[in-house]
Formats: sequence, C-alpha cells, structure tokens
Amino acid sequence: MGNVFGRQGRRSRVTEQDRAILQLKQQRDKLKQYQKKITLQLEKERRLAKLLLEDGKKERALLLLKKKRYQDRLLDKTEIQIANLERMVQDIEFIQIEVKVIEGLKAGNDCLKQMHEVMSIEEVERILEETQEAIEYQKQIDELLAGSLTLEDEDAVLAELEAITQGEDITLPELPTDPLPAVPTGETGRKEAQIKPEREMLAA
Repeated sequence: MGNVFGRQGRRSRVTEQDRAILQLKQQRDKLKQYQKKITLQLEKERRLAKLLLEDGKKERALLLLKKKRYQDRLLDKTEIQIANLERMVQDIEFIQIEVKVIEGLKAGNDCLKQMHEVMSIEEVERILEETQEAIEYQKQIDELLAGSLTLEDEDAVLAELEAITQGEDITLPELPTDPLPAVPTGETGRKEAQIKPEREMLAA
C-alpha cells in the first residue's frame, strides 16, 4: 500500500511536449500503415485491370484504373501529411533542446550573480592590495637578510634548505668543550676591593 501511495504522490516526468510528440508519432505510424495498405491494394487492382482487359472487359478495367488514379492522389496526400508530422516532431524536439540550453544558461547566470555578490569589486581590490603589501614586505625582508648575511651564511642556508626539501636530518654544530678563559688575579683583587667598601656602607 505504501508503494502505491508513494507512486501516486510522485511527480510525473512526462511533460505536455512529450505527450504531443507521442501523439504525433502515433498519427504518423497510422498514416504509414494506411499508406502500406493502399499500396498493396493498388497493386492488386492494377493486376485485376490487366486481367479484365485480357477478358475484353475494357469498361470495367477503365473504371478500376480511375479508382486506382484517385487512390494514387490519396497516397500523395498521405506522404505529405507524414512529412509534415515528422517535421513537427523534429521542431518540438529541437525546441525542447533549446529550452534546456536556455535553462542551463539561466542557471549559469544565477551562479555568476551569486559569486559576484560574495566577491565584490571592493573585496577583490582589498585582497589585491593586501597581496601587494605582503609581497613588498617579503621583498624588504629578503633585502635586509641579503645585506646582513655573508657568502658563507648564504651557502649554509641553501644547504639547510636542500636538506629540509630532501627530508634529511640536519646536523647542528657541536657545542665547544673547551673551558672558558680565566680572569687575571689582579683585576679580581681590584673588583673585590671596590665591592667591600660598598658592602660596609650598606651595613652602616
């Protein structure tokens, strides 16, 4: 039951244009069947007229040929009607394609409008200005670093960059293990002599 109600509530995809095309094709097929039937009948009547002439029944043969001539004209009209129906079907199908193209263009225009609303001209100009400022700032940093680094420093930076790019471990320079140089004793005595009076003054 649920499936039945679900199908009834579902919107049909068959449009009025589709129904019109179907009706036109059905009419075309009926005319073709009629055309085929008349063609077979005309062949029989032509053979019958020939037999009537052989039997000396010229009047009946003439009447039969007149009937055949009339049906020939009907066949010509039927052919024209079939051509008109087929042309009409093609026109409707082409219009359907044009409608879909127009709908696609409309959807594209709506999408462009939404994008323009999100990204206004002022916003684009602001982003471009910020980008230009960032480029100029980075350029200033590059110029400062280029002036303060020696050639040896530049080589070390390039080597470190290459190591990072290749995923290698960077070996940092080892810390010096040598002891710090000793301060001369004479200078130490003078400093202690200066510190002692200062301590006495503070204590007093």
